[in-house]
Amino acid sequence: MSKLYVVPTPVGNLEDMTLRAIRVLKEVDLILAEDTRTTGILLKHFEIKKPMLSHHKFNEHQTVESVVSRIKSGENIALVSDAGTPGISDPGFLVVRECVRNGVEVQCLPGATAFVPAIVSSGLPNERFCFEGFLPQKKGRMTRLNSLVSETRTMIFYESPYRLVKTLTQFSEIFGEERLVAVCREISKIHEECVRGTIKEVVEHFTQTEPKGEIVIILQGNQE
Repeated sequence: MSKLYVVPTPVGNLEDMTLRAIRVLKEVDLILAEDTRTTGILLKHFEIKKPMLSHHKFNEHQTVESVVSRIKSGENIALVSDAGTPGISDPGFLVVRECVRNGVEVQCLPGATAFVPAIVSSGLPNERFCFEGFLPQKKGRMTRLNSLVSETRTMIFYESPYRLVKTLTQFSEIFGEERLVAVCREISKIHEECVRGTIKEVVEHFTQTEPKGEIVIILQGNQE
């Protein structure tokens, strides 16, 4: 039976691409890509020559039905995002849901996801955690943060380097400046770094040193 393959791609280092992911991308009939230019570079590196179709947050509502139809007609299709596992703060959920609703098999390959190495290397408890992804930029942002004040599990956030200091400052105001935090950036890339300490200490660090790259924030849960 034809199926949808959800294929993780490296978050930085191309060596993190699995052998299975390479094989699947070489075997499918079509690759759904968040950005065909970004995925094109990846495919060229691994000598994969397959047709691509743009599938991103601005058009996925319009494309899911045709994707399901193509799979049901016999095509195997792979879904990739620019980096990491599709569906985790990236497009993917809608097409997976539609496939499930239509009895189409979905197979997600294990692979790169930025928050896993971040929480493991943070030094904060990781047996139970709460993944929050990207916070709302405006409406609902403070409501979301205030709802997490009593959260006892370690919390995970994705953030842009341009908003990092502002976000950490808000964390300080809501959770307290002595709450422990780890900011991991450029995971698996040449300039990978994890800055650990109290929120106050980490704010001071990134106020003096401009943050760059993809960022994951690991925040200690409420200990009271």
